[in-house]
Amino acid sequence: MSVNKLGKFAVVGLSAAWLAGCSTTGANTDASTATTATNEGSATTEQAAPADTDKSATYGANQDNSVTSVVDNQQDKAKNSKAMLDGVPTVFYFDFDKSIVRPAAREALAKHAQYLIDNPNVHAVLEGNTDERGTREYNMALGERRAKAVARYLTIQGVPASQIETVSFGEEVPVAFGHDEKSWQLNRRVEIRYEK
Repeated sequence: MSVNKLGKFAVVGLSAAWLAGCSTTGANTDASTATTATNEGSATTEQAAPADTDKSATYGANQDNSVTSVVDNQQDKAKNSKAMLDGVPTVFYFDFDKSIVRPAAREALAKHAQYLIDNPNVHAVLEGNTDERGTREYNMALGERRAKAVARYLTIQGVPASQIETVSFGEEVPVAFGHDEKSWQLNRRVEIRYEK
């Protein structure tokens, strides 16, 4: 075999080895890719994150080959949905001897419903309460009706019934201890408490 042919084989072999070496960066690299369309209609390639980083995030290359996160991870979603409840009331009040959700409470309850839908692993406990007037048995039943009224509103918004639990405390857990209308109004309530 001539030296000229041997040199060509060496160049081809080294080129192939060099290309094979450039195609992987180590044992932790995941070679799976997906193509998505950007806003301008051009395609970009996304690669999975290396094994030593957060596996729930997906990364992609911009046109200038800089790496950016293109999909929020589940922790960010949970933080964003929890932030959605900042400033939203968790106590809902009722009129005397009524178990009808007030129209003013509907917007806040819709936000609670969306939070529960976005977080299927979270459960809501609806605690029904009454004022001191009426018999103990009647107030337990009225507290239960109030909690169930809120539960019905949440399920109508799309929350699975399995995420909701109702409990009645009747008149047993007051927040105001006076014997006047102002105190009674504060005690006629349903409180939402979240559990994971």
